[in-house]
Amino acid sequence: PAAQKPPPKPVTVPAWAGVAEAERIAVQSDLIWTGDYNGVIGPEFGERAFTAVKAFQKRYGYKETGMLEPAERSRLAAAAQAAQAHVGWTMRDDRASGVRLGLPAGLAPKASPAAGGNGTHWQSGKGEVQVDTFRISGPDVSLSRAFEQQKKEPKTRKADYAVMKGDFFVVSGFQGLKKFYVRAHGRGTEVRGMALFYDQSLEGTLDPVAVAMSSAFVPFPESTAGMPAPRRRVEYASAVVVGPSGDLVTEARALEQCRSVQVAGRGYAEIRTTGDGLALLRLYGAHGLAALPLGTGSPGLAGPPGDSVTLVGIADPDRQDGGAAVTTLAARSGPGGTLSVPPPTGFSGAAAIDAGGRLTGVVRAAPTQVAGPGAAGTGLIPADAVRRLLEANGITPATSSAADPKTAVLRVICVRD
Repeated sequence: PAAQKPPPKPVTVPAWAGVAEAERIAVQSDLIWTGDYNGVIGPEFGERAFTAVKAFQKRYGYKETGMLEPAERSRLAAAAQAAQAHVGWTMRDDRASGVRLGLPAGLAPKASPAAGGNGTHWQSGKGEVQVDTFRISGPDVSLSRAFEQQKKEPKTRKADYAVMKGDFFVVSGFQGLKKFYVRAHGRGTEVRGMALFYDQSLEGTLDPVAVAMSSAFVPFPESTAGMPAPRRRVEYASAVVVGPSGDLVTEARALEQCRSVQVAGRGYAEIRTTGDGLALLRLYGAHGLAALPLGTGSPGLAGPPGDSVTLVGIADPDRQDGGAAVTTLAARSGPGGTLSVPPPTGFSGAAAIDAGGRLTGVVRAAPTQVAGPGAAGTGLIPADAVRRLLEANGITPATSSAADPKTAVLRVICVRD
């Protein structure tokens, strides 16, 4: 198809004129994750975003005013965080292509060099979800040529949307039985981009992710200020025993790009699967481990707002003079599974338990980025996500509490190349 005319730049509607720019951006980002907004994220809050707020309000039974009351804003944030946790959303600096991108790492955890060596390929176990980055350069390279190529190649590609504006273009449509979404930017004689491919059956989950990835994409990062530090070759996290036969759960991001995973003092563990921001591990040869029973926790909220929880984890050796003691930290949960206190390094994957010793959530301690500009954060992946992961893998959760919850938390060690 011919290049389509991009939509006009939005102008802030009067009702949102008095709202801080940072909040306008945050609301637009959250609306992308709830599937209500597919526009450009920016300080302007136009009619398209205003209509998206009304769509969100209608779906949840609120009055369709286009303005968010505090309770509505909290519910929007909780729904967005649940959607991010479900796909394992994380920001990633890709050295092969030089880009910075948002990645649904929980859905596409397997990384390998892309063909040609100028990018990285991520995919799910059977290839249902695939992400590619690419970089092309040379005297004959131009953004317009790359645009025409991406619309037509490979031959199985059928683009139904294609727009080029300024220094970037977007192309989307179908490639064989998959949907695809490509965004690329040009600078001089170099073009950098990313592409997302996914089965049509996953469009309900991945359509909003495509928009989020487009909004988060940074083709030519000027610096890494404010971004997560490069991952260490050896990184420590916590894991929770959830079954008597060596079944453990931890935060999936803690185990990204691991060459091997070890459980301190017990040997190597296998990453069986990931989902909802969690990784399920199997520690072979381990029997009689104390397991934590599961409490309740909605997909967007780990326990009722303001509930007291106890975080049980193992802080990084650097924080305890090389030690490996299991420690606890009192906290309160909030909207979207937020925490009132920041967990120490090493608590990624730690347990959050209620007064009855039940697991109400797993600590998400790695930096979290929203679709657009945002701040790092911590929180809880709710117990319901743990329950879904166990049920999907034929594991029966424990029903009785461990005598001491500390015995159900182990240290995991990720070793990277």
